[in-house]
Amino acid sequence: MSSEKVQKLMQQMTIEEKIGQLIQLSADFFQDGQAVITGPMKASKLTLKTVYTVGSVLGISGASQVRKIQHDYLANSRLKIPLMFMADVVHGYQTIFPIPLALGASFNPETMKIASQVAAQESAAGGIHVTFAPMVDLVRDPRWGRVMESTGEDPYLNSVMAAASVRGFQGENLDNRHVAACVKHFAGYGAPEAGREYNTVDISEWRFREQYLPAYQAAIDAQALLVMTSFNTLFGVPATANQHLMRDILRKELKFDGVLISDWDAIAELINHSVAGDLQTAADLALKAGVDIDMMAFAYSKYLQKAASLDAKTAELIDESTQRILELKDQLGLFDDPYRGVSEVREHNEIKTSENLKAAQTAAEESVVLLKNQGHVLPLTNTTNVALIGPVADTGDLLGSWSWQGRTDETTTIREALTAQMPHLKYAMGSHYRAINLADMKNAINIARQQDVIVAVWGLPSSESGEATSLTDIKLPAEQLQLLHELAKLNKPIVSVIIAGRPLDLTEVTALSDAILFAWFPGSKGANAVSRILLGQVNPSGKLPMTFPRSVGQVPIYYNHYRTGRPITNTPEDAENKYQSKYIDELNSPLYPFGFGLSYAEIMIDSVKLAATTIATTDQLQVKVTLTNHSAVAGKTVIETYAHQNVAETVRPVESLIDFEKVSLNGNESKTFTLTIPCSRLANIHLDLSKQVDAGQYSLLVGLDSANLITVPFTLE
Repeated sequence: MSSEKVQKLMQQMTIEEKIGQLIQLSADFFQDGQAVITGPMKASKLTLKTVYTVGSVLGISGASQVRKIQHDYLANSRLKIPLMFMADVVHGYQTIFPIPLALGASFNPETMKIASQVAAQESAAGGIHVTFAPMVDLVRDPRWGRVMESTGEDPYLNSVMAAASVRGFQGENLDNRHVAACVKHFAGYGAPEAGREYNTVDISEWRFREQYLPAYQAAIDAQALLVMTSFNTLFGVPATANQHLMRDILRKELKFDGVLISDWDAIAELINHSVAGDLQTAADLALKAGVDIDMMAFAYSKYLQKAASLDAKTAELIDESTQRILELKDQLGLFDDPYRGVSEVREHNEIKTSENLKAAQTAAEESVVLLKNQGHVLPLTNTTNVALIGPVADTGDLLGSWSWQGRTDETTTIREALTAQMPHLKYAMGSHYRAINLADMKNAINIARQQDVIVAVWGLPSSESGEATSLTDIKLPAEQLQLLHELAKLNKPIVSVIIAGRPLDLTEVTALSDAILFAWFPGSKGANAVSRILLGQVNPSGKLPMTFPRSVGQVPIYYNHYRTGRPITNTPEDAENKYQSKYIDELNSPLYPFGFGLSYAEIMIDSVKLAATTIATTDQLQVKVTLTNHSAVAGKTVIETYAHQNVAETVRPVESLIDFEKVSLNGNESKTFTLTIPCSRLANIHLDLSKQVDAGQYSLLVGLDSANLITVPFTLE
């Protein structure tokens, strides 16, 4: 229900002022603390009078700048309705946490919540009111660059992490140390054909509801205050004009009553999608779909030209959107304090604090995944004679895309972190990311020959992940692989550390390396985290949130695929039977499966027991899992619980994650963990698109990754 303050404002506002609230402008319109119309911005044909009625601005931060712009805006605003300041604070403001895909690898929602809390605290101190995060899109194609911004391929993992992120950003009461979260991108943005950015999404509504919708639902249930439309089409209609998607599913079914904002210029792109012939028609379609804020398309400003003659229905829709925007401003406390307590003193005291940096390092340590450790080459000791090689060994480019206020020039490099602890370390770059010369390579080989162990840091620059960075080749660059092949000829242990924002085809790297650490883009303190893991000061505990393929030809490959009529049997008979769902030049199985990650500890599952094997559909599964650490090294692992419905109305995945719990064991310790799992997590989408739990026969599957599981049958009735 609207506050009395909002209702009073609505009665006082002219139609032009209401339309202004629906318009979002970029930082280009505000310079030196005041509104301006200069340069290419003249193409928008907005007047200064209009700029002083707009509802929000994106891409501006800094206490001094925000206060100046807000002060100037209020001085020129008839009704003194404050601006909202929005920005892409995705995995940190100035203290940068690991990328969201890496936070997914932590399999720890508390880690995600803390990362979002710190990002909120710092960005709020910098004057931000709304962050365009979390991105909860389900992703299964590593060719798409924005997989780095998601938490992976699994609906349940994404849902848990989405809710944790929203709670971290918004806090309990959205005080001035928190920001409003904007869930994106609604909907299906993570499934573009061929992994190509902005491309068509064509999935059935049944599949959409079963796999893609749950994370959006979880974020909205966590009270996210905004949702952003996606660029793609879905069910044949661009999302920004899709009334079924926005009105029927988002508003009515998911019960979202907050602000719906377009992505950058998405309303104008309806013309390119060929569902609108001009910008006026595009504006009409978006408004009818329920889009409240037009981000930088200047479509809603078209209504200003005929404000006095708008039809009653359009005026009513404008009123609805204006009211939602004002309610958000009220929730943010902007009518009580347009500055939300922002000051340069607060900014200085609350950004990049030692506590925040420590939290970022802990998150990085939780997120790094140990993929291989042949012969227990890791951990190293600080007296090991190490040759540090590779293009990513001595760079601050560890923050990843969407590190808006992050400083790579102030980021500790892996070389610096290791040198501080390893007096015998020697370094040579050997190659650039995508270039190599003979002298550099020879120097690296000579240094590696003198040392006992080679630590090679490979990867891709941050510019090759994130938005608009689709790839057809997901191997490391040929130049890096060439150097790796030369190093392998020395017959010395090779530890490969990978810095990247997406799953890669690591087939060659796996064959030539004794150990592999996949560190993602680990953030401000990522080098320290990698160093501590290499030296055994921290035991790696990350698990893959996305499947790693053997070849790009397997993509999309994901663990929870549907049953086929001719599945392989994983027996010798597969080699004799050609007519199965399989490749003839490669295995079906991935190189590394979802949920996979090794440890320096030797933790194994001893037993899995259900309290009851016949359970009511409205009840809970009670599962006891006993683990033993067969080493003297303390460690963490993740108990991953999956389920499979044996017979159903629609085809079921071979397995679906329904629970996970990160647990710790001391050296040589056995421990039993009790898991309580609501049977509601076994619900599936039926042919009529209803979601319900079926009675019948099921299999419970428990393991430490998705490929090695203990199976226990049970019945729901």
